[in-house]
Amino acid sequence: MVKIAFNSPFAQKDEPKKEAAEALVADKDPEIATRGGGSSSGRCLLTLLGLAFILAGVVVGGACIYKYFMPKHKVYRGEMCYFDNEHRERTAEPYFLPIAEKADIREEDNIAIIDVPVPEFSDSDPAAIVHDFDRLLTAYLDLQLGNCYVIPLNTSIVMPPRNLMDLFAKLATGSYLPQTYLVREEMVVTEEIDNVSDLGIFIYQLCVGKETFRLQRRDQITGLQKRSVENCHSIRHFENSFVVETKICQQ
Repeated sequence: MVKIAFNSPFAQKDEPKKEAAEALVADKDPEIATRGGGSSSGRCLLTLLGLAFILAGVVVGGACIYKYFMPKHKVYRGEMCYFDNEHRERTAEPYFLPIAEKADIREEDNIAIIDVPVPEFSDSDPAAIVHDFDRLLTAYLDLQLGNCYVIPLNTSIVMPPRNLMDLFAKLATGSYLPQTYLVREEMVVTEEIDNVSDLGIFIYQLCVGKETFRLQRRDQITGLQKRSVENCHSIRHFENSFVVETKICQQ
């Protein structure tokens, strides 16, 4: 038996093309091929790095916007009513005077900043007060006089920041309005402070550019004291469950 095989004409036409393509691939420079693949990988890497930098910029920018435009600390507002026992004999029943404050309490910095507005029912001065529990100092800025006064922190009167936050949180609700009493303390100017940079950053920010004086409690001063020639101003404030009148006298 004889087999007769027929070759497809299409196969014959495709054979030269296939051989030519194989020859072209064989003749291609391998170094050039390697460079082409590396260039593509480099572009991908640069693209990824660019996206990473853009994402990092968005995150950092968002953090900066939040830091500088959002409120850094919660400011508390509170009010107390106190009885001035100096006029107890004049009235049959006690008359309670209201006093309001704003407090910026920074527990992480161990600082309490008290803002005493112009009072409505007393002759005391408006003031800004800084209690620095790290340096154990208190600074009063009398907003009427424009002078700063610095004295050691009286921890028997001023609550620590955590307790102050609890007190003002209760006062802020409006349901807690204590009727309390007035405690008086009297201070005397002893010397002027030329450099306030050694008093800590918070007192420095309060007193820089202003005349600043050191105070001492009158009951701690020995010797003859001439009160008749003194110029005195009072600041009424509260950093506890009672109101304090701080009287500052200067010759």
